[in-house]
Amino acid sequence: MLAKNPFPDNKKSEWHANKLLVTVITCFLNEENHLEEAIKSVLCQKYTNWELILVDDGSTDNSTLIAKVFAKNYSQIKYHEHPGHSNKGLSASRNLGISLAKGELIAFLDGDDVWLPDFLATSVRLKTNNSIPLYCEATNYWKSWDHSNSKDITIPVGANQDHLHEPPNLIFKLYPLGTGAAPCMCSILVDKNTLIKHGGFDKNFRGMYEDQIFLSKFYLNEKVYISSNCNNLYRQRQDSMVNTSHTQGTYPIHRYSFLIWLEKYQKSIPNPPVKLGQSIKRAKFHVKYPVLHQQTTYFKRCRKRIVKLINKGGLEIFNQLLKKLK
Repeated sequence: MLAKNPFPDNKKSEWHANKLLVTVITCFLNEENHLEEAIKSVLCQKYTNWELILVDDGSTDNSTLIAKVFAKNYSQIKYHEHPGHSNKGLSASRNLGISLAKGELIAFLDGDDVWLPDFLATSVRLKTNNSIPLYCEATNYWKSWDHSNSKDITIPVGANQDHLHEPPNLIFKLYPLGTGAAPCMCSILVDKNTLIKHGGFDKNFRGMYEDQIFLSKFYLNEKVYISSNCNNLYRQRQDSMVNTSHTQGTYPIHRYSFLIWLEKYQKSIPNPPVKLGQSIKRAKFHVKYPVLHQQTTYFKRCRKRIVKLINKGGLEIFNQLLKKLK
């Protein structure tokens, strides 16, 4: 049974009048257990000037029926699928949603994730106030959704918070080239025109690293605002694509494919950062020679510890250790 829409079509909140239209794109594939919760989290947004595009990527369970029922009952919600109810992958599904979007701004909420009621209101306000093409915020890695004893973890984006970042700084600070956590797609609000300018999502990446390709284009070319707010829940599942790739041992293949893409993409950028090529080369080495990379990393850590010990006046202790080793 569907919940009553908390914001009927004929009711306008303080956020509704004269505000930008946000297109929310929710792509799903066999999400009958979670899709309704995701949709209801959009219906409960305090910011009400939105449209929700549900893109069915060839589901074979009841999620297709769930999506169609919501679309029938709410004029702000539209259902779409690929020709012949086919499966095209996440990138092609998001691109379909983008092509249908009427809003000036676009947000992505996958079929198993959830927003808190303030997400759109906060992200639209901060994005507009800072006049930037892409807004992102911290994410709650939602482990307790199945009522287990697992604790949720809030992970901020791994760069200065509540700060506007100029290109290309984030490409070196955040995953997958840097060590900082990258923003999750459910934490992002982006200009539609800027997204289209950069080609949307690469359809050759059907479900792994498509997010990182999208983000890399913005890191290298656009200003990005990182917020310390956290109004999104990223459901953690054992059967997720990322976990499955690690279990099956295919993760390095996906990562290497991304690095090859990034290597080609940098050549299309006017005046690409010099150290970008070096970072890509180093990352490719790590993937191709993981054991050697681990050994190299270990020896570098040992060297740092030795230097630190010597700088603290521990040269005599260090020499004693060497004698014992002999």
